[in-house]
Amino acid sequence: MTTPSKLALVPFVSVDNMMKLVNKIGPAQMIAEIADYIEADFKRWELFDKTPRVAAHSEEGVIELMPTSDGESYGFKYVNGHPANMARGFQTVTAFGVLARVDNGYPILLSEMTILTALRTAATSALVAKYLAPKGSKTMAMIGNGAQCEFQALAFKTIVGIDTVRLYDIDPDATAKAAKNLAATGLEVISCTSPEDAVAGAQIITTCTADKQCATILTDNMVGAGVHINAIGGDCPGKTELHRDILLRSDIFVEYPPQTRVEGEIQQLDDDHPVTELWRVMLGQAEGRRDDKQITLFDSVGFATEDFSALRYIHDQLAHHDTFVELDMLADPDDPRDLFGMVARAAS
Repeated sequence: MTTPSKLALVPFVSVDNMMKLVNKIGPAQMIAEIADYIEADFKRWELFDKTPRVAAHSEEGVIELMPTSDGESYGFKYVNGHPANMARGFQTVTAFGVLARVDNGYPILLSEMTILTALRTAATSALVAKYLAPKGSKTMAMIGNGAQCEFQALAFKTIVGIDTVRLYDIDPDATAKAAKNLAATGLEVISCTSPEDAVAGAQIITTCTADKQCATILTDNMVGAGVHINAIGGDCPGKTELHRDILLRSDIFVEYPPQTRVEGEIQQLDDDHPVTELWRVMLGQAEGRRDDKQITLFDSVGFATEDFSALRYIHDQLAHHDTFVELDMLADPDDPRDLFGMVARAAS
């Protein structure tokens, strides 16, 4: 049996190794560092290939590919979203990703991205809130206490500076789970019995629900002046969380309009309804929060550049942390023209 060359070996970060990496670095620090990578990539937005994710929809959910490139590296994520999975004992969202060199097409990283997506989604949410949330925000309402909840709360504590999170979920067990997990984070955790109770006194409202339907998680009368809304649950056609009237009262900020207009809250609005791209705010080309009465809305659907940033971050960490294995993924014959000969010689 031949020993694979170094070129044939691709670092693979398994779920076990991702958990080891998160715990070595610390989840709060890791979220903050991923946010730095995302911010750096948003500030060079025009270098990236951009396309809406490629989605295959079914009655049960959606399977998507999310590709992008900055001209030097290419990355993509495979991700699913199946709201009924939890009742069947499966994760609602699972994912893996690949980072590759553009110059020769060779992959340089294969990674789990179920955990990493939760980290990068939380990092993106809090990064955006750093630009849009009211200054001095201390309280966040978290409506939807599933797999994303704790990551979001920790990200907003670390990056924005909140000290209180008000939790609500239609399933009290989900709220109890989140409250238990957040007990040691230093946050004041308040479990609420209704969404109206959750948003009371909150400067930031995060909605993170999974139903594949046009839902109304927030009604217009629940949203007062001056708040920042972080709407991260709406991520496919026919799925929304906010009443349309909230959108009409808000200044709306998005990642990539061609994708968000199909998948986000703004699918409820006309195609020419004004939105602001976040990269322009980060570069100082567009206004973010103007005053204390403005309602800012991050219509988050997740974009490939954020996954690219997260993969780039993980790849950089492998130089410092032995949290990967090398997979023999690439055929690498001595003579690039003699693939058949390589196979034949392996039999001897």
